[in-house]
Amino acid sequence: MLETGQRDAPGVVAIPPFIYGAFLLLGLALDFLFPISVLPNGLQYAVGFPLIAASFAVAITAMQLFRKAGTNLDVRKPTTAVVAAGPFRFSRNPIYLSMTMLYIGIAIAADSLWILGLVLPVLMVMHFGVIRREERYLERKFGDEYLNYKRAVRRWI
Repeated sequence: MLETGQRDAPGVVAIPPFIYGAFLLLGLALDFLFPISVLPNGLQYAVGFPLIAASFAVAITAMQLFRKAGTNLDVRKPTTAVVAAGPFRFSRNPIYLSMTMLYIGIAIAADSLWILGLVLPVLMVMHFGVIRREERYLERKFGDEYLNYKRAVRRWI
């Protein structure tokens, strides 16, 4: 449980969409300066667009469950409930999973090896700068409720 004087927020390094967006912009800039195409013409759309669409479906469902539970979506604000329904039954981070799917879908649709190659640094920043901090926060705030959920559901998929 949170102790008196502890901040009721996870203290992440940045808002997750900004993390993904910054790496996406870096990848686009590198692709503009040094383009490297790897996919046959047309294949990038057949693979990229369905991945992008799926990412929106996962994100919308997860965000609706947050709203229904009355908890904050903004990582800078307090979490008020542990959500374990819908996609949260399969992943503790379906919204971050959807952002990763969106990022990879854009990389594939843009046929950009640069953007795709930057997915690993994105995931490292997310892991150490966001997810691990959120997990520590949720353990302190919700105790056994979150620890039981954490044992039952994988971090990603």
